[in-house]
Amino acid sequence: MDRTRGVDLRRIAYALASVWYAGLFYGNTLKKKPPDRMLAKLTSPWPGDAARGAAILRGEFEFAGHTEKLSGLPWATAAPEAWRAELHRFDWLADLAVVGDKAAHAKAQELTASWIGTQMRWRPLSWRPDILAARISNWLTHMDFLAGDEFEPLVIILDSAARQGRHLRRAAPLARNGAERFTIAQGLVLLSLCVPGERLKLKRGLDYLKREIAQQILQDGGLVERSPSRLFAALKDLVAVRGALRDADAVESEELQNAIDRMTPMLRFFRHGDGGLALFNGSAEEAGPMIDVTLSRAEARGKPLTEAVHSGFQRITASRTLVLMDTGAPAPPGWDREAHAGTLSFEMSVGKERLIVNCGALPSAGPEWRAAQRASAAHSTVTVADMNSAELLREGLGARPHRVKVARREADGNVWIEAEQDGYHAPFGIMHKRRLYLAADGGDLRGEDALSGSAGRKFAVRFHLHPLVQASPVQGGSAVLLRLPGGVGWRFRAQGGPISVQESIYLGGGAPKRTDQIVITGATERDGAVVKWAFTRVAS
Repeated sequence: MDRTRGVDLRRIAYALASVWYAGLFYGNTLKKKPPDRMLAKLTSPWPGDAARGAAILRGEFEFAGHTEKLSGLPWATAAPEAWRAELHRFDWLADLAVVGDKAAHAKAQELTASWIGTQMRWRPLSWRPDILAARISNWLTHMDFLAGDEFEPLVIILDSAARQGRHLRRAAPLARNGAERFTIAQGLVLLSLCVPGERLKLKRGLDYLKREIAQQILQDGGLVERSPSRLFAALKDLVAVRGALRDADAVESEELQNAIDRMTPMLRFFRHGDGGLALFNGSAEEAGPMIDVTLSRAEARGKPLTEAVHSGFQRITASRTLVLMDTGAPAPPGWDREAHAGTLSFEMSVGKERLIVNCGALPSAGPEWRAAQRASAAHSTVTVADMNSAELLREGLGARPHRVKVARREADGNVWIEAEQDGYHAPFGIMHKRRLYLAADGGDLRGEDALSGSAGRKFAVRFHLHPLVQASPVQGGSAVLLRLPGGVGWRFRAQGGPISVQESIYLGGGAPKRTDQIVITGATERDGAVVKWAFTRVAS
């Protein structure tokens, strides 16, 4: 409750401060003598995408799963908010930089100069602390590409970055909770390293970073928000900060290094065999090559845990089969803005091919889509009475599972997981217990979903399939034959309710794709309900 009250107060304070920021004369408070040099020469930590850079040169801007084809400047485009946020971050400078020719250099200068010429007055989105901080970081790490040996562009860009940085220092304490605060810390640190007159404020930026590490990074290296994608973003920010400190010959932070050392194995924990991430709590697959680069530059060799106790996830591997399961309570109030109602959901992959998935999340989704992708029905778990296991609010969760218990047992390479959650207890008096067993050869995954409590409640057990999986009902509908892209077959069987194959949608790859889901339906009786199911590899 105290944490929630603190978040609410900060939100109110930011709203009140925004009235001042939007004032006609606020920009004058950010002006000082323009800096005339860079104190440190930074290297860009992340490789760009040449294909995306070439598309920008053609006027095609693709961000957050949405593409805008433009003939002029993009700043006034009425595109989805997620698209505009990516545009104003300037992450795409890396894409133009990797193209590297005169046209790319001219386009980067044109877009940066036009932003400075038209956007230097505060606006709610483009001056949001995390977006502003990302823009500063991208300008400073690509300064060689943007300005080269030209003095005038260097001074103009540095002066703009310094003004925005002064605003960032004021707004950073009021920024919303979440992994975005690591982006803010990155902007504060890089600004202090590069801009004359700011170096004395380096300690403040590092102190801000240390506070966020202490608040957000759990003992097992997971993120308090429980999102693989946001963990990935946070680790990238921390690796970039460490790289900038090294470029500037500044003293590295022990807390920063320890955080990177813990987070790196946790990122590996969430990877499927195809190199992408599991789809829990707003995550997308993300780009496997970029994850590889991040892990390499993190310089931490720790192996993924089997049990992430503090984060609330289990990882089971046997032969080429991988199962990842959400066995924790949702993120706490104040950190649950992107939380999904996916408790006890799981994903399964075989080698480099995904079989069972959650639906994932689309960054550019509107309110209705966002609610749908957060729902329990969008996850491979159980729903009761078409309700969610956690109450979905616009800014987080309301009622939610509080007691989520898990036990793990292993013997001769076989693994058993037993977990229980109380998300349906308050509204219906029902407890949900899920048992999983994975055989040592990886060819037999068995499960049991038990609902205990009041009678007469309809339920559905869902298994969402990856879009590349072909599903065919067999044996008169009592089983489903699943074919992976590589040709390997799996048979699904169940007891405790009729099986159907229904339409679903997959959002984890960046754009909506039609797919299927296996659904078992039924209703609780006086002694509850038990559904037993199994995925068995078919001999070729």
